[in-house]
Formats: sequence, C-alpha cells, structure tokens
Amino acid sequence: MSCNNRELLIGNKVVVTLVFLLCLVHSSESLRPLFACDPANELTRTLRFCQVNLPVRVRVQDLIGRLTLQEKIRLLVNNAAAVPRLGIGGYEWWSEALHGVSDVGPGAKFGGAFPGATSFPQVITTAASFNQSLWEEIGRVVSDEARAMYNGGVAGLTYWSPNVNILRDPRWGRGQETPGEDPVVVGKYAASYVRGLQGNGPSRLKVAACCKHYTAYDLDNWNGVDRFHFNAKVTQQDLEDTYNVPFRACVYDGNVASVMCSYNQVNGKPTCADENRLKNTIRGQWQLNGYIVSDCDSVDVFFNQQHYTATPEEAAAASIKAGLDLDCGPFLAIFTEGAVKQGLLTENDINLALTNTITVQMRLGMFDGNLGPYANLGPRDVCTPIHQHLALEAAHQGIVLLKNDGRSLPLSPTRHRTVAVIGPNSDVTETMIGNYAGKACAYTTPLQGISRYARTLHQAGCSGVACAGNQGFGAAEMAAREADATVLVMGLDQSIEAETRDRTGLLLPGYQQDLVTRVAQASKGPVVLVLMSGGPIDVSFAKNNPRVAAIIWAGYPGQAGGAAIADIIFGAVNPGGKLPMTWYPQDYVVKVPMTLMAMRASGDYPGRTYRFYKGRVVFPFGFGLSYTTFTHSLAQNPLAQLSVSPYKLNSAIFNSSSNSIKVSHANCETFPKMPIHVEVSNTGEFDGTHTVFVFAEPPRNGIKGLGVNKQLIAFEKVHVTAGAKRTVQVDVDACKHLGVVDEYGKRRIPMGEHKLHIGDLKHTILVQPQL
Repeated sequence: MSCNNRELLIGNKVVVTLVFLLCLVHSSESLRPLFACDPANELTRTLRFCQVNLPVRVRVQDLIGRLTLQEKIRLLVNNAAAVPRLGIGGYEWWSEALHGVSDVGPGAKFGGAFPGATSFPQVITTAASFNQSLWEEIGRVVSDEARAMYNGGVAGLTYWSPNVNILRDPRWGRGQETPGEDPVVVGKYAASYVRGLQGNGPSRLKVAACCKHYTAYDLDNWNGVDRFHFNAKVTQQDLEDTYNVPFRACVYDGNVASVMCSYNQVNGKPTCADENRLKNTIRGQWQLNGYIVSDCDSVDVFFNQQHYTATPEEAAAASIKAGLDLDCGPFLAIFTEGAVKQGLLTENDINLALTNTITVQMRLGMFDGNLGPYANLGPRDVCTPIHQHLALEAAHQGIVLLKNDGRSLPLSPTRHRTVAVIGPNSDVTETMIGNYAGKACAYTTPLQGISRYARTLHQAGCSGVACAGNQGFGAAEMAAREADATVLVMGLDQSIEAETRDRTGLLLPGYQQDLVTRVAQASKGPVVLVLMSGGPIDVSFAKNNPRVAAIIWAGYPGQAGGAAIADIIFGAVNPGGKLPMTWYPQDYVVKVPMTLMAMRASGDYPGRTYRFYKGRVVFPFGFGLSYTTFTHSLAQNPLAQLSVSPYKLNSAIFNSSSNSIKVSHANCETFPKMPIHVEVSNTGEFDGTHTVFVFAEPPRNGIKGLGVNKQLIAFEKVHVTAGAKRTVQVDVDACKHLGVVDEYGKRRIPMGEHKLHIGDLKHTILVQPQL
C-alpha cells in the first residue's frame, strides 16, 4: 500500500486505513541491478530503446532490430537469456501470485529480507465474499509486495495469475484456485483482481497479470485420463456461453497483460497451436494488449505426448504461427532456429512474438533505467500489519455458514468456557493456504483462534485428513463429553485435492464421517462442524443429524484462517459468505464422468452447475446463512417492458421461428437500461453484510437447446445495520444481461417474458421487438 491513505469498501462500509501511521522511512535506492538501460552505462545510454521520451512501439522496434536471430530465439522462453552487449539482463518470466506472492514458480524466492509474504485465503474462499472491491484491494496489496520483492532482487514482475477456469466438476483438484462455477462471477473476479495487480494506468503496469488456462481446462488426472492427453470435446454453444466468458472479461474489462493457453486439446487441436483461438480470438476479436504464454512445457506436450506434429520444428512453427509469444519451457529455444532454416517459420514471425513480450516489459518500466514510481517499496512493505489485517478480513467475508439449528451459533464466551477442538484440520497451518501459496507471514490455527475465546481441549481424532483409523476416537469423545461445546475441524487438504490430483468422490475421506457422528453423539454441548476444502463435500449426514447444530465452510481461509473461524463461531463477526459453487450429492459423480464437457442436461445426464443441473443438491449455489435475517422488496416500480430494435429487419437478424434478435445485430447503444431498486432490510438483531443476487430466467421460446434454469446477471454486497434498510440499484441491460447463446454459439435476445429472481422476489420483463 505504500505510505498513502487507502479506503476499502467492505459491504458498502468504508474502512479508512491510515497506512501512514504504520509506515517507516524507505530508502529510495535501488535494491537490485537494473534490468536494462543503466544511465551509468556508456555503452547503452544513448540507444534509442533506452530513450524514455520515445513511444514504446518505437523503442521496441529499435531493440528488436539490434538483436541477432540466436538472441531473439533465447528470448522466446521463460528463462530469457541476457544480451550483455546491449546491457540487457536475463529475466525469469514465471512468477505466481494466485492469492499472495508465491514461490511455486522459479521467479520468486523467499529468504533474507523477505522471509514470507501475506497469504490471503485461497481464491474459492475469497470468491465467496462476492465483494468486487475486496478482490481488487487484495490484488493491490499483492502487487505492492511483488514490487517490493522485485526491488529486492528476489521476484519478477510477470505473474501467471489468476486462474479463471470455471469449476465445472466438483472433483477437480484445482477447483480451489478458481472463483467458482458461474462464468459471470469468475469474469468479474478476474477483472477486479487483474486491475488490482496491474494498477489503473493506461500504459504503465505495476505488475503484469495473466489469465489462465485458455480454454475448457478443468481436468487434471481422473480415472486414467490426464490433462496432457485430454481432448475436451466442447460445443460452440458451451464455449461461448461458459468456458470463454471469463477470459473475454479478463481481456475486455481487466485489460490483462497476458493469457496462458492450456495443455489440453479442444475438439482435436492443442490450444497452444490453435490459430483461431489465439491469434484470431484472443488477439483479434478481444484485442489483447499483451502476450500469450504456454502452460509450462505445453509445446513439448503437444509434440511428444499428443503427437500433433511429425517433427519438433513443425511444433515450434505451429505454436508461434498460431500466436504463441512465449514458451514456458525450453522447447522453442531448442527448435525454433531449425524451423526457420527449414522454411517453416520466418524471422518476422519471431519479431511479432517479441514485440508483444518486450512491449509488456517496457510497460513495466524494465527499460527505463530506474525502478520508476514503485522504487520506494522494500522489505517493510511486505507482511505489514495492514496487509495481514486484510487477510483476516478476507477470511471473515469468505467463510460460509451452512447450518445453524436453533441459533446455536454464535457461542457465548461466558456460557461456553471450555471448548473441545477436534479433527485433523484443527491445528493446521499450511493446509489453510491451499495451493500456489508462498511462505505466509504467520499463522493462526483454528485451535489457536478458539483458544483466544475459551479454554480448549484438543484432540486430533485422526492422523491426517485421510483418517485411516479410529484409534483416536475415544479420546476425542472424552473431550467432547467434558466441554461446554465442541468444534470439529474436518475436510480436505492437498493430499486429497490438488494440481495433478482430482477426487474420485465427494464424501469426507476415510473415517472422518464416523468421527463426526461419534463425537456429536458424545458431546454434552452444541457441536459445530467446520469444513476446510476447495471443492464441495457431501455432508448430508451432518446436515440431517440433529446432534450437529451448525456447519461452517471455511474453504482454505489463508494465514489468518483460524482467527477468522473463531471470530465467527463466537460472534465477533457475523458471517456473510455465499457458496460460489453447487454442493452435489455423492450419487452425482457416480452418474457423471469428468470427461463429459457438456453443460446442459440431456437424457439421463443431469447437467452441470446451477444454471443447467437438474437434480438434488446438498447446498445450492449462492447459499449462506447469517446471524441476522434479511428481506427484499422493490423500492420503486421497475419497468415491465423493454423494446429491442435491430439494425434492419431480415431473417438473419430477426428470427421469427426462434422469436429472437442477434445481439451483434441489435442497436444496443440505444436501449434504455432498466434500473431495479432493491430495498434490503435487516430484520434481525445483528449488523450484517448481505449479497443481493439478481438472476434472469429466459422465456421458453423457439431457441433450440437453451436448457438454462436461470443465470446470474448481477450481484451487489451491502452492509445493513440491525433494524435498518439499504437500497441497492442494479441496471438491467437487455443486450448484456438478457441474451442467451443458441446452439451455433450465437448470442441472441429472446423476445417474451424474462423473469428476474431477487431472493424471494420475482419481477417479469416483457421484451418485444421494435420493428
């Protein structure tokens, strides 16, 4: 945050953080050698690419014109080689910052002046806050720490985050990295987080973000099928309606500096060799201002494992011609020169790729001869009290209350003076930060957090989340009998769900369910079940067990997760999180193979996500309880009718059989936006935050294969004090919000009655053609 005031909107409350009270004097001296264009270097200071007063494009072309072919080729890979004769240092492109600066990639390392960085909740937990301002603020803090570490010589400026694939299947091991199953939510998260990371300057970048993995990538290793060999068979309808939506939002709304193509094939073609997806769509239609990078060794994978080309030179040429600018891995450094010599590739093709990567480096200030406006950031800007408090606040906002029978929660520190804290996740540290995490500043475990409120009796019950035996159950039952209340902290960790590791089922592992049931039966006080996980878990047994008074989903809540869990259990914080994904029953995964990419239900196939799934759920998307109660009403009478006009009337634009108008052929700029004013009343005894969801249900007219139940078009976080009311305005745009995708992948506005769902409210809008 540096030494400035910073305001953060938290559920429509403005919290002013007086950072200057905690700031110390920073040295403005550079802590690392200059990457290029050192003013003290007689050799390079007069070169045109070092002249900051010239346009970036001129500087980039000047630099490329000075490079030999061999030097250019060594810049096509993540560990780009130095060019000493031009005063340019080597650079590692691969750094990670999914929810804090991470040392998963080789670009960032901890130690010395930077022993750790703030570790925020895993993305799936932060997404459950449904708070766009929080998402952006976390990005700003992460980029402060990233810049500080870059200045210290231990990190890069190009971060291959966020992951914006949707959580299509509940078994996916990397679902924890995503903002959930809804493409609109994922897209808004992506744009918010990217803006926070990159800064708001139109040309300068604070750090360069990357949206990954494009596209239809959501299977790692399931039932003998792995991501390196998987061919995702996806309809054009599902690509346009689901899989590509977050990537388009990331480029359009977030102005992201990079997009990463994935390992898998889509409809028989590797994504990193697909000119239509890379050059025509990302750079052409979406107008990416940045570079396209492969997932690590993707080019090698589509040659050696998918056997897409006959020779490695053909693979190198195919990827670069398709629009790939940077290879994570050595493949292009080894085989690109041969591709040029064989006539498969021209030097100009390489120049175009370098133009995109070097332009990003220029925008980052790496060729400016100094560290620019962020030069003052250093070790004292990492793990600051303000940053760590934001990690706690993010955990507070993301934790979801799923059950609270008889208002058993919050517990009372005066009535519940002794608490049994039981379970394999009850005293964990690294489990709380999930994957793609770095070294946390510090940890507060659930046991430590609860110990701040009550005397604790601690028993793990199981040795790890695999819970392979019941030897510890007796001691756990004894603790529950002695305590005034019992908190069971159960769930998953990276041994169960992770990159390269998909789940086979949705139940708690091993004997965990038995432990919960036995302890609940033995406990003399209320029993609270806390679940740590990225993906959903079928806990129907606990939901239906009257001995389990409350259920909390904490996701992977970050370094302060234990404090946040305890604050919610004891009522210091009122939970306001909502589930960003559907929780399915175990029999769902028995019926549905992970390899089936179709979103829509058909025949015996029940479909995927709340938008298309036809079946029973354990907990629905958007579900989450509070210690207070909220009601909705329409503050004003909204319009009941909208007229949509096409540019001209013909069968290609207005289709009478489907009774719809193509969005691309509609006069969207002239349509009135319909304001919906929702009055949210807090009718309970606690102050609280609430998420207003606005869903649209399209008319059932002649458009074939829609299959959609409803789709989220807007969400707003609002803070309402007990007994008060707040009004939230949502502007409904016919082109943006009421369109659906037909079987050919074309977005259309159906004519007829569209139903808006806002909590228990329903409002109907009649959309008619203005012909």
